[in-house]
Amino acid sequence: MWRSLFYVLFIASTLPAALAAKTLSPYIGQESRDIKALSPEAIQDLLDGKGMGFAKAAELNGYPGPAHVLELEDDLALTTEQHDKTKTLFDSMLSKAKSLGQQLLDQEHSLEQLYATKQITTGNLKRVTETISRLKGELRYTHLAAHLTQWEILSPEQRDLYFTLRGYQSHANPAHSRHKHDSLKGEGKHH
Repeated sequence: MWRSLFYVLFIASTLPAALAAKTLSPYIGQESRDIKALSPEAIQDLLDGKGMGFAKAAELNGYPGPAHVLELEDDLALTTEQHDKTKTLFDSMLSKAKSLGQQLLDQEHSLEQLYATKQITTGNLKRVTETISRLKGELRYTHLAAHLTQWEILSPEQRDLYFTLRGYQSHANPAHSRHKHDSLKGEGKHH
């Protein structure tokens, strides 16, 4: 009997801790952020115009990014013209990305304030979230478009070398393979 009573008391004493552990939020500590939905690092990346993974579809499919091309310009043996075009492309992309990042932060702050001040409605929620989505789309487009333009600046050999220098498997560079395939298809039409 004492054994059963001890078991019941033990279960009763540990149950609140077990339940509390199940209900604790993974967001603990984030409630003090100015914009709760964004980490300080994400905010800084938006202000700095960083890619934040927005251009992975391009980068990992063999379309080089201007920032990394500039970092690797000696290894890629960029010509003066390629350097100048890449630098102009990068500066333009960075300027646009910083502007969009600031606009996105302003909208995230507005959303935060609507909730914080209990002024959120379905109408203003829809307006702000649609604006945030549009800005994220424009920001992603800005980064992806820069990779597309950079592709045209480099030679096929430089693109392959970039892919290798970035640590990707050069034989798996689908963009270069597709370019060769498209060229061959085009040649077949002329014969």
